[in-house]
Amino acid sequence: MREPVIQVDHLTYTYPNGFEALHDVSFTIEKNDFVAIIGQNGAGKSTLLKNLVGLHKPTQGNIIVDGVNTREISVARLSTKVGFVLQNPDRQLFADSVEEEIRFGPQNLKLDKAEIDARVEHAMEQTGLIRLRREFPMALSAGDRAKVVIASVIAMQPEIIILDEPTTGQDRRGCAQIMDIAKEFQRRGHTVIVVTHAMSLVAEYADRVIVMCKGRRILDGPTAEVFAQEEKLKESFVLPPQVTRLARAMSAVLPVDHTILSTQELSGCIAARVQANQM
Repeated sequence: MREPVIQVDHLTYTYPNGFEALHDVSFTIEKNDFVAIIGQNGAGKSTLLKNLVGLHKPTQGNIIVDGVNTREISVARLSTKVGFVLQNPDRQLFADSVEEEIRFGPQNLKLDKAEIDARVEHAMEQTGLIRLRREFPMALSAGDRAKVVIASVIAMQPEIIILDEPTTGQDRRGCAQIMDIAKEFQRRGHTVIVVTHAMSLVAEYADRVIVMCKGRRILDGPTAEVFAQEEKLKESFVLPPQVTRLARAMSAVLPVDHTILSTQELSGCIAARVQANQM
């Protein structure tokens, strides 16, 4: 049985103005999961993330992160367990060089110099930033600025990393680089949570999908199973990836017994059907 690292128990969050952004949300995320949280704007995704990292405290219910109730721990202490990459990485950049930016977090943990140096080198290696170590972060491309923030989080060595719309403003290459870094983080035994509107990325990288709608969790399960429920997804104004919808439209001539999530899967099914017709 796998180990739970986040337990959300009947979470309700109401803003000071009386708006209830989350209502009775419960789920468990286990160690080494790669989870995508999706839903239309206003579904409660960002509020949920802020509760997970301790920026908000539940109005009702509890969140347990790595065995600790977020009500009982400061944001600073929680940041050693959960790394948070904001939608706009520029809001997290302030140092004069890439290396200084990445070094800041471990220095605040009062680690010895050798440990800090090792963490910084590892984070830069993982994100491909070695050659940019002396560069001014704000002068970098959007993709590299996002990598600097991710490296800063990795250097803290959290158990969990949360990325809020990490591919916003990125070209296709930048999107792939950032998501590949997140996937490598998972391969090393950690837990990844991503909020995104890019369904093709969800299909390619996420093992599990949580769908939010009007502050409630309406779907939760393996990626293929969630994307198979097109009518339920419409409640949150979410469409499955284009390739999934195309495969479904071709179902009369291309019968398959599972939800197609990639062009590779679809092309394989088409090739198999063509080969069968030629026999």
